[in-house]
Amino acid sequence: MAIECITSIQSMPHPPKYQQQQEEEKPLVFDASVLRHQLHLPKQFIWPDDEKPCLNAPELKVPLVDLGGFLAGDPRAALEASRIAGEACREHGFFLVVNHGIDAELVADAHRFMDDFFELPLSRKQRAQRKTGEHCGYASSFTGRFSSKLPWKETLSFQFSAEKSSSNLVKDYLCNTMGREFEQFGKIYQDYCEAMSTLSLGIMELLGMSLGVGRECFRDFFEENNSIMRLNYYPPCQKPDLTLGTGPHCDPTSLTILHQDQVGGLQVYVDNQWHSITPNFNAFVVNIGDTFMALSNGRYKSCLHRAVVNSETTRKSLAFFLCPRSDKVVSPPSELVDDATPRVYPDFTWPMLLEFTQKHYRADMKTLEVFTNWLLQNKT
Repeated sequence: MAIECITSIQSMPHPPKYQQQQEEEKPLVFDASVLRHQLHLPKQFIWPDDEKPCLNAPELKVPLVDLGGFLAGDPRAALEASRIAGEACREHGFFLVVNHGIDAELVADAHRFMDDFFELPLSRKQRAQRKTGEHCGYASSFTGRFSSKLPWKETLSFQFSAEKSSSNLVKDYLCNTMGREFEQFGKIYQDYCEAMSTLSLGIMELLGMSLGVGRECFRDFFEENNSIMRLNYYPPCQKPDLTLGTGPHCDPTSLTILHQDQVGGLQVYVDNQWHSITPNFNAFVVNIGDTFMALSNGRYKSCLHRAVVNSETTRKSLAFFLCPRSDKVVSPPSELVDDATPRVYPDFTWPMLLEFTQKHYRADMKTLEVFTNWLLQNKT
């Protein structure tokens, strides 16, 4: 029996984990140029004992998907790549891609230009300050949004659209926000997002093959994607055993394509244990998010992960979050629904889940579960 689509968000719950900053409190300011040297961390950055990082987590043997033959049009290579990706997605939702066809110079430029932004004085970065309830802009930790378990990081996020009418969306946003001197900066990330969108669609072909719904099914669904690009900047911390760069969470988006620098800090939860992921500058880290878990009717797992920091070196990562166009209804293909595997999640649109995570719930490992329960309770 089909579950009807909820088309609007009325009143949202405020689950206990959503700890908003009290209006009467003066918000803490995360100024990396100052905090990176402090021996005593503000209490808001100290995580509970049961969530503190294990800095010597065992290394994960990562499934490696070689895209070379697939991109060259070799059907056997495509079949093998889809098999490896499918196995990884059923187990934990995480794999690496190599021979991906992305220009190494573009990737290097994207990392280099991050320094140009994040090493600016705080007042300059705040030109792009993210507004309350929005997901784009500059954020120095979550100091204005939460009052505890703050992540030790700065981010700059912006929207990308694969629709032809929005061909300069990234560049225009960065120039309008930061000034015309950021035109080259904007062009680099416009080009990077376009490359990531193309790579995402190729990966979606493989996932469609692996799920038995055909190469075009998910590629078509995400063809005109409306995605999010995020630059993550993790400054050194003098007490890295007390805090986290990013807390444990599953991405609410569909697919994440991450590129790490050589510093390391990404950890993935597999077999009831945190594992570290050794950086590979020639590879992209790919993980399934909540939206695609729903689109696959729960067959593929959203990947639980976090980031740790260190006391000596800044860590950088580039995260492209693939999201469907805002009017697309997230509903699994009919091939993935039968008597043995009935519908797991109700229909929804990506903007509904996005609003839920931005205004009402702090993304963690239970985001999709809590969101689903709310939708079912408020069916209209």
